[in-house]
Order: sequence, then structure tokens, then C-alpha cells
Amino acid sequence: MPEIAGQVADGFADAVREHEEQWLSPLAVRSYETRGREAPEDECRLRTPFQRDRDRIVHSKAFRRLRHKTQVFVDPEGDHFRTRLTHTLEAAGIARGVARALRLNEDLTEAIAVGHDVGHPPFGHAGEEALDELLRERGLGGFRHNEHSLRVVERLERDGRGLNLTWEVRDGILKHTGPEEPETLEGRIVRLVDRFAYINHDIDDAVRAEHLDPHELPREPIALLGDTGSRRIDRLVHDVVENSARAGDIVQSDEIGEAMLALRAFMFERVYLAQDHGPAEKAVRRIFHELADARGMDAEAATDYLAGMTDRFALAYAAELD
Repeated sequence: MPEIAGQVADGFADAVREHEEQWLSPLAVRSYETRGREAPEDECRLRTPFQRDRDRIVHSKAFRRLRHKTQVFVDPEGDHFRTRLTHTLEAAGIARGVARALRLNEDLTEAIAVGHDVGHPPFGHAGEEALDELLRERGLGGFRHNEHSLRVVERLERDGRGLNLTWEVRDGILKHTGPEEPETLEGRIVRLVDRFAYINHDIDDAVRAEHLDPHELPREPIALLGDTGSRRIDRLVHDVVENSARAGDIVQSDEIGEAMLALRAFMFERVYLAQDHGPAEKAVRRIFHELADARGMDAEAATDYLAGMTDRFALAYAAELD
């Protein structure tokens, strides 16, 4: 297809470079200084490499499936509970705001954020734990959704061709959780903001589901951070922006960071681990055994297929095996 000439397109990259030199922090990743893609390709003349990555992720099948994957509660009754997709969008919005305040690369931050959970299996925390345990029982390396998210964008999307994302986005997706910190400040924003989003939004959903009484929330963290989700997120964002600007890194104050971790520990004890995960764990095991043993798939292929399922598909598939 012939390239369409145009005054805006002809000057787009130069205009972006000029704007970034004037606006971005010296610590920010420049849009046209990416370490590159696995496979070289011509750049889009009206989008930066990171904008292009964001679009590829949002248009992927894995991203669309997040709409029907659990955030906290499996197949809840009611239209207002969060899904893995709404969590992703909420986290991306918060992360982009933090990046803007710190004059870091918003497009890179957003691309990492929209891709960070595309490898999450069905049934939320319960599904990930069940799949991890099952693979370890078979002497395999286990399952971590961040590693699988990277596999989705590198190897599974586009019928096995992958999305050919930039190195910085792939690094941020892989390291948004786990022992290693992302190499870019933009990736470190997503790593921290992911927690801001899911802790506070999951409290909201747990209260809505009457699984949690708001008066049961730990007093000291709530007194420090705020008595509503929006106030807590606002406090967390202001804290990380002010402390990061001084430190030249993405950091929280000790007081606010400890309060956030106390809320996170409370949620794991009272919500994430307190639910009856038996049906989800049973479904994961039945599906994996069907794929790996009855159908003869190797463990990697069975994991890819199972992890790509939505909650409703997995439940229906498991029911057919009864």
C-alpha cells in the first residue's frame, strides 16, 4: 500500500521529539529512543512506538477477554462489580496521571498498564494459585500471571506471531509484580499503582458484595489514607508523586507505604484467601487434566489454553466434563 504523504505526518516524529525535550523529565524514556522490538519494522508516521504498543494491546483478543475474567468475585450477581478489564482501565488511568505529574512518558506508562494483566487466568487469585500448584505437582515451574502476560504478547497473540512490542513495554509487563523492579520509572509507576487500584477497588467490591463491613477495616491505615476509596487513592497518588519527585525514583513515604501494605495484608486475610475457592480450584484441575491427559496436550499448550479462558467459558467447559 503506498504511503500517504501529509504535512502533519511528515513532521510528527520531529514535533514529538521537540516537545519531549522541552517537557519530559531527564529521567523519562523518550518515545523514539526505545531499545527496539524483537523484529524490526517501519514505524507509524502518526503514532509514537509506545502509542502503537498501547493500540496493539487494546485491540488484542487477550485484552477483550479480560471483560469476563474475575477481579475478586467469580461470576458475581450485579452489574457494578469490577472485572479484570475494569481494573486494568482504572489502573491505567491512575498510572498515566502519576506519569504526567512527574513529567515521565505517559504513553509508555499507559501501554504497560493496559498489558499488565493480559495473561491472568480465570477465577482471579484462586485460579492463579490453583494453576501454579497444579504445575508444581507435575514437577514444572509453576505459573505466574506476569510471566504469562509476557508470553501472551510475545508468542500467543496474532496466531503465534505475537504483538512485537517494544522492549520497555515488555519489561514493564513482566516486572509489574515479582522480585524484579522494572528498569524504567514508567514501569515502576505501574507496579505500584496496580496495588493502589486493586486494594481500594477490591475493598469497594467486597463491601458491595456484603463480604466485608467497612467498619471492620483496620483503623490506623484508614485514618491515615482516608475513609473512601477515592480519598485513599488521592492520598496515595499525592504521596508517591511528591516523594518520587524528590528521590528521582518511584517511591512512597514510609508511613503511607506501610499503611498501604497493612490494607493489602488485611484484604488477603479477610477477602482474597477467605473466600470459598473450592469450585474454582476444582474447575481448573478438571480442565487441565482434560487438556493434558485426555487430549494429550503438553503442559505448556494446556496452560496456554486454560489461562486464556474467561470465567464463564471455564465454568461451562468444566460442567461439560461432569
